[in-house]
Amino acid sequence: MSVHDVDGLNTGYAQVLLEQYLENPEAVPEEWRDLFESGDARVVEALPGLARLFESLKEGNGAQVAEAPTPAAAPPAVEAPPEPEPEAARAAPPAEAEPAAAPAAPDQTVLRAVAAAASLVKAHRTHGHLAAHLDPLGSEPVGDPALEPELLDPELTSELQAQIPASVLRVGVEGETLADVLPKLREIYCGTIAYEIEHISDHQERVWLRHAIESGRYRQPLSLEERRRLLERLTEVEGFEHYLRRAFLGQKQFSIEGLDVMVPMLDEAIELGAEAGAHEVVIGMAHRGRLNVLAHTIGRPYEEVLREFEGERTIEAIAAAAGLTSDDVKYHLGAVGRRSTRTGEATVLLAANPSHLEAVDPVVEGVTRAEQTDRSSREGVHDPAVALPVLIHGDAAFPAQGVVAETLNLQGLVGYTTGGTLHLIANNQVGFTTEPADGRSTRYSSDLAKGFDNPIIHVNADDPEAAISSIRLALAFRRRFGTDVVVDLVGYRRYGHNEGDEPSFTQPLMAEQIAGHPSVRALYAQQLAESGEVPAEEAERLAQEVQSRMRTAHEALKTSLEAPRPSPGEGTPRSAEASVDTGIPAERLRELSAELVRVPEGFTVNPKLVRMLERRIEALDSGGIDWGQAESLAFASLLTEGIPIRLTGQDTERGTFSHRHLVLHDAQTGAQHTPMRHLSDAAASFEAYNSPLSEYAALGFEYGYSVTAPEALVLWEAQFGDFINGAQIVVDQFLVSGLAKWRQTSRLTLLLPHGYEGNGPEHSSARLERFLQLAAQENIRIVNATTSAQYFHLLRRQALDPNARPLVVMTPKGLLRLKEAASTLAELAGGGFAPVIDDSVVEREGVTTLVFTSGKLYYDVVGRELRPQAGSVAVARVEQLYPFPVEGAARVVRSYPALEEVVWAQEEPQNMGAWRSIRHRLEEAAGGKPLRYVGRSWRASPSEGYPTSHAREQDRIVHDVLQLES
Repeated sequence: MSVHDVDGLNTGYAQVLLEQYLENPEAVPEEWRDLFESGDARVVEALPGLARLFESLKEGNGAQVAEAPTPAAAPPAVEAPPEPEPEAARAAPPAEAEPAAAPAAPDQTVLRAVAAAASLVKAHRTHGHLAAHLDPLGSEPVGDPALEPELLDPELTSELQAQIPASVLRVGVEGETLADVLPKLREIYCGTIAYEIEHISDHQERVWLRHAIESGRYRQPLSLEERRRLLERLTEVEGFEHYLRRAFLGQKQFSIEGLDVMVPMLDEAIELGAEAGAHEVVIGMAHRGRLNVLAHTIGRPYEEVLREFEGERTIEAIAAAAGLTSDDVKYHLGAVGRRSTRTGEATVLLAANPSHLEAVDPVVEGVTRAEQTDRSSREGVHDPAVALPVLIHGDAAFPAQGVVAETLNLQGLVGYTTGGTLHLIANNQVGFTTEPADGRSTRYSSDLAKGFDNPIIHVNADDPEAAISSIRLALAFRRRFGTDVVVDLVGYRRYGHNEGDEPSFTQPLMAEQIAGHPSVRALYAQQLAESGEVPAEEAERLAQEVQSRMRTAHEALKTSLEAPRPSPGEGTPRSAEASVDTGIPAERLRELSAELVRVPEGFTVNPKLVRMLERRIEALDSGGIDWGQAESLAFASLLTEGIPIRLTGQDTERGTFSHRHLVLHDAQTGAQHTPMRHLSDAAASFEAYNSPLSEYAALGFEYGYSVTAPEALVLWEAQFGDFINGAQIVVDQFLVSGLAKWRQTSRLTLLLPHGYEGNGPEHSSARLERFLQLAAQENIRIVNATTSAQYFHLLRRQALDPNARPLVVMTPKGLLRLKEAASTLAELAGGGFAPVIDDSVVEREGVTTLVFTSGKLYYDVVGRELRPQAGSVAVARVEQLYPFPVEGAARVVRSYPALEEVVWAQEEPQNMGAWRSIRHRLEEAAGGKPLRYVGRSWRASPSEGYPTSHAREQDRIVHDVLQLES
């Protein structure tokens, strides 16, 4: 390194490096680090530019802290070259002057002290949370030696601190020296609120957060009126819980006590969300504090909440609530309310959820994304400002439930982002009975979020004003950067897991401490009384008013229950499929086909796909419309009719089996083109996205989206059907039971590749039997279609049927390109979906055995070369397995005059597939004829592992169906 590296025009560059060194010594090249740390007088004398920098440090003339950066960070400034001297000045002979004295070498101790001071500042930003007082129960923080100035080298005495200018430390607090700013930094980073932000990889985000935190911009003192309102809110929250516990002794309410400030925090989030443009705030949470949120955040009248408690005593309470009943416990119910904010009205939705902790997380994200998306035009504009998602997590569940990580992973994906979620951890410092040390491997329950670069704010739940400020900072960050933020609200649980639980069995010391600990309302009321802002008498009056309002509402409810009411009757609405015209004129299909293969000028389609696109045009005349083309035509026709479509899943844009190709990639540039998004007559949005390689959160997201967008056809596709196993909780707790529990249904369509083709136990079965076991009260539809025309009409029926229900489709693999499964243009243009398809070639009078089957096995049977030898066997297809078409199957049975028996044939083992669920329906359709099963025997695994074993077993089944010798 030469003398000129830090002199003359490069002094500005050297100063930038010095500032980087002061923040993080490892961030500068080694030779510069050695130079800054040497303090060698001879080196300094040789480098006057560096000497001037050190001198500026002594004099306190360093750069001031920068303002929050603009979206595009400016490059480091360099000193401008000196102005040229006037001609006369250059011509004049130089005046004699005494030689300049070499600058004095800086004191080595001061230089090392500056470096130590920079490390101290960084330690507060990085590890200050370890010394923060976050526990309302008063446990001592662990601290960190790097936070202690006397433990540094050199020891930062008060004298040294007074010599170090604050300006060179680049802090956001006011003060001339380190001695001035250090107490303020301790208060900011080690008080009742703490921050974890230094793990964030984005420089702009880190700098913005540092300045926002240290400037105190979002932690301004509350006004007297704001403090009074906060006390009133805390009083309502506490009084609500007290009344319920006295009036309904022993009933579960999952009290919020110990985390009471969560409700005012939600109030603040709603206000700030609305201020930022949100028309809707979508909240997801488990049972803890849910009733309080229903009453105070959503605004559900006290009478309705009390009715749920009375409903546990008498059915009359539920019968009296016409239109308000639900077949689920009170702390799982969803609700919608309207809130008046400073900027106007806002809708607040609390999503219904099951007991499975965190299962609602991706559902809330899907609901929010649907609210943020304009589906009324083909552009499908997504505006994250329109809705704000808020997820309230449990401290034990956040690190332990895998769906949390899956949901966090969605935040930056183009097809799933909601512009940032506010995550609020309701931290009881204990699970059901499990200690944190037994429930997670991390220090904090929030640590998972570090892997996703999310800022984390910890706050003591007994400091309500700090809690409010945490929300202000969190939502300002969300508004600025559009990413998730985590607020860890550290409190306690005043009672056990529920009101009938005894916490002292497992946490005796904590339970004893909590019993003697005053509530946050009491602490805040005392604080305001001591400051003279709210007299103690007024605080007590507020508490009595809450109890009075609760008593009045309860008495009114009891009076209303005395009037006679009719029985509520059937809980779940039944609804058969409506008659829907799903055909499209042939000429219209030709027009759509032409648009679906059109690409922009200069776009180079992959040569292998060029022929596929050409075949799709030819197929309109040749009759070979395959599965992928039929699907595209169904989608295109729906878009022109104003039906929005959203298709996501694993490798969905291309299709696992390379059959779809919705998104074309330029072979030369990699540019993408989606013809479906450029249809000239499209009147609705089309969304197609590859999902992350997960099922739980991905399917939960689409469920939430589909419930919120009932007019849209929302589809999720698994890479292979068995992958649905990873989303079984969503299937069980939302998809099939949402209608019965919460009056909630949708058109969500699952595309699950299914069929036995020798690919082993996993990739053969989509577990059809599980869906059939869960099918009741016409809650879902289950189909195993066998032709592309059937699939075409099925998709259109699903979108157009006024009676929305989820649809589960056992989609094919080998049939995607099977010639016999392809269809003609006429079959798409006319007709509709047929739940049962009869044998069209057999001589009916000679048939003695009628075989019903479904899916791919049909082609294995009718395609066998020995099929003509079995003239007494007819093979019919059951395309819709639920609701089972009993009458349609019975008509087929009656059409064979000499029929002696009915057979059900399937590929799956006898304890799997459709057999055990539809047997009673087949017996009903058979009209007394004997019913026999053909298929694999009972097994623990769906299929064979070796292709040869599979082929032998398939051959046996086909021979049994055709009643031929093997």
